[in-house]
Amino acid sequence: MVPVDTGSTASGFRHRGEWVYLPPAWFTAAPPRLPPVLMIGGEFNTSADWIRAGDAVATLDAFAADHGGNAPLAVFVDATGGFTVDTECVNGSRGNAADHLIDDVIPWAAQQFGLPAQAKWGVVGFSSGGTCAVDLAVMHPDRFSAFVDIGGDIAPNAGTRAQTIDRLFGGDAAAWARFDPSTVITRHGPYSNLAGLFAVPGSVGRAAAESLCQLGTANGIDCAVVGLPGKHDWPSAASAFAATLPWLAGRLETPGVPHAAFP
Repeated sequence: MVPVDTGSTASGFRHRGEWVYLPPAWFTAAPPRLPPVLMIGGEFNTSADWIRAGDAVATLDAFAADHGGNAPLAVFVDATGGFTVDTECVNGSRGNAADHLIDDVIPWAAQQFGLPAQAKWGVVGFSSGGTCAVDLAVMHPDRFSAFVDIGGDIAPNAGTRAQTIDRLFGGDAAAWARFDPSTVITRHGPYSNLAGLFAVPGSVGRAAAESLCQLGTANGIDCAVVGLPGKHDWPSAASAFAATLPWLAGRLETPGVPHAAFP
């Protein structure tokens, strides 16, 4: 694990420290090309919560141990800027969170770790971070080829739709529509080479997952909804990440990892 400062030159977003997980294969004499993944927590979280509460590093280490040291390179990002701030990963009155992830973090990581300029990322999120994962992937299919949404909502959510538009976008309904996944998918039309897995621990988020996956399937996104034991909490998110990592790593063409069916 490496603590990093990805900067805010493009976004102006005030963020906290972030982290990068480098798999064992990274440290070999001739490291293979390892796929990058954004890891996004939820509201009232920090960039390290996936590490501490979500057990992500232990999961990645165990996966790497079973695959010759190979696993995705994971970037644990700060998408909120503060423990009590809920940005829903949008650009709005609470900061340009989306621009930070797309225009600060991704180029920084590409430069620091020698990633190909056109590398297709994965993105994993829990709770509001799951909403972020879908949103980022469908808005930027040129940057992402796979997403895992664990217990996310159907759209950025800061209350009712009217409250969300007011609180996140300063009352600008057009800005809200630009970050509404259903609107984005419909406006984009057919996608190619984008896949998504909606993991639902317990029942929270199932209706949203089924609605988005149905719309995505109709527009060329290869997706599935997978029900898992648990509830809407970090232990269940940790289990969901462990269950979905083989699919994600295979989809991202991690060296030595076969393509896996949806779990």
